[in-house]
Amino acid sequence: MSLNRSEKEAVISEVTSLAAKAQTLVMAEYRGITVAAMDKLRVNARSNGVTLSVLKNTLARRAVVGSSFEVAGDQMTGPLIYGFSEDAVAAAKVVAEFAKTNDKLVIRAGVYGGKVLDVEGVKQLASIPSKEVLLAQLCGLLMSPISRTAVVLGALAAKKGEGAAAPAEAAAESAAEPAAPAEDAAAA
Repeated sequence: MSLNRSEKEAVISEVTSLAAKAQTLVMAEYRGITVAAMDKLRVNARSNGVTLSVLKNTLARRAVVGSSFEVAGDQMTGPLIYGFSEDAVAAAKVVAEFAKTNDKLVIRAGVYGGKVLDVEGVKQLASIPSKEVLLAQLCGLLMSPISRTAVVLGALAAKKGEGAAAPAEAAAESAAEPAAPAEDAAAA
């Protein structure tokens, strides 16, 4: 079904606004995928903040003109699904994970930072941990020296505590020892 001029302009403006907000674009061929599988992909994408669109390639090319995704214009051929995400790795992760379980979805290309990514580039981008995981790892790295210092100081305090208790015990024992000979002297 062909779109009239106003519908085409609406699609172009919608995709242009998506491209303006997005950091990453992933394109994949969807030939042969069932409707149920496509719905599952869309639900997963939506929950991860990825917008998936099946677009006419000429409209997609027009929509990305002037954006960082314009460099992929020559890759926009054939039946493609376009995944835009504001998170740098979300689109690549969603499409790559789905492609692992469904061989009908074939990753074609991607764009990140104004550079075209081939299939391996998209898979490498998908293997990067999410922002939350990276922040947790960074916090762990920052806390590591502090926690090690706390453990060492705790061990030193415990050792000093043992050392302080030892002289007190020795003084108590030495106080008890003179009392024993005095008792022996008194008994004699």
